[in-house]
Amino acid sequence: MSDATPWLDGDERHAWMSLIAMLMSLPPAIDAQLKRDSGLNFFEYSILSQLSGAPGRRMQMARLAQMAGGTLSRLSHAASRLEERELVHRHLVTGESRCTELALTDAGMTFLEAAAPGHVREARRLVFDVLTPEQVAQVRDIAQSITTAASPEVARALREAIVASDRL
Repeated sequence: MSDATPWLDGDERHAWMSLIAMLMSLPPAIDAQLKRDSGLNFFEYSILSQLSGAPGRRMQMARLAQMAGGTLSRLSHAASRLEERELVHRHLVTGESRCTELALTDAGMTFLEAAAPGHVREARRLVFDVLTPEQVAQVRDIAQSITTAASPEVARALREAIVASDRL
């Protein structure tokens, strides 16, 4: 560490350690519930969820990878597993720019609708039931600020998704 970079003070160090502990414990807890109740991992659930809110229930795979929090390669592997279950299908788009879209099938939408209540219960149990409404607003603002610093393109996509969902 350079002399110009200040060390974390006690409060910052405790906040950092708490944030890291949350980032290490929350995803496996969510993943375990989804696997137990629906046979999906969180990444696969995120893919289906993102597609369900997209126009025509389809999205370019590059954008979907970004929105679901994975690489294009990881998305491609997950899409193959979801295609085997007939929950999604790929569609080649040609024209001005050539790309592949992933589309949520009717069976995929039905599957997601069945999986969602258990996922929401777990999100409530792990996050929202232990926070006050004021803390929920703080978590939202803090998470958006950190996301903007870590990945401006993900933050921008998140803002667009929030605006789009507010229109529904």
